[in-house]
Amino acid sequence: MTRVLSALVLLPIVIGAVWFLPPLATLVLALVAAALAFAEYVTIAAALGANVPRAVPGVAVLGACAALGRGWALVDVVLMTALITVGAMAVASGRPGPEILRNAAAALFPIVYIGLPLGALAAVRVLGGREAVLLMMATIVISDSAQYYTGRALGRRPLAPTISPKKTVEGAVGGLVFGTLAFVVGARFVFGTAPALLVTLVGASIAALGIVGDLFESLLKRSAGVKDSGALIPGHGGVLDRIDSWLFAAPVYYVFVRYLSS
Repeated sequence: MTRVLSALVLLPIVIGAVWFLPPLATLVLALVAAALAFAEYVTIAAALGANVPRAVPGVAVLGACAALGRGWALVDVVLMTALITVGAMAVASGRPGPEILRNAAAALFPIVYIGLPLGALAAVRVLGGREAVLLMMATIVISDSAQYYTGRALGRRPLAPTISPKKTVEGAVGGLVFGTLAFVVGARFVFGTAPALLVTLVGASIAALGIVGDLFESLLKRSAGVKDSGALIPGHGGVLDRIDSWLFAAPVYYVFVRYLSS
């Protein structure tokens, strides 16, 4: 019940902001999600033995998200500045050791793992309109639901038993099939001129990458020995738990909307 109530509160806020408010509102939502997800990432990284400073990588995550979301030609500047700053901070510490590369890589990773994908989703709102954003969201939700119910009804073979024991091959196939169908049907109204084969491939990619994104975040959590990335959303865990599928699916969808949909 707690899980359902949380969804009933959050979904109208997200859908309402995307549908009724200007594109800037979608970017604001993406920035808030990026900030919260980054905070959860820092905690997971610490459990894995990586020291990630909050200031520089956090600003870089938000900067990358904003730059891509608004279409500013600054993403490369954000990435290079973050690289130089993190490297300089490592030098300034004056402590040689095997943890140097691990900490530097962990500090830079959330820029491409969290900042850019959420920025890509905000950019889709500008490039493709509100319908395009909601189409990807609906595809992920339908795929996730199909994975759950197909897995419960037909699941026999574990998909990734050491990462997520409850996921099954049958559930993944159900999520892939129904997610692809949902995207193909919706794309007829949102991207009417796009070739049918391309639309099908993109829909399948979104569903498949959503599954991979979910498993990757589960891999991080299992490696860190935690069940959820946080406890901000009752019944759901943390923000990173809710957007993990989006983080892998959004970049591919962004490329489709920007370069291939028309």
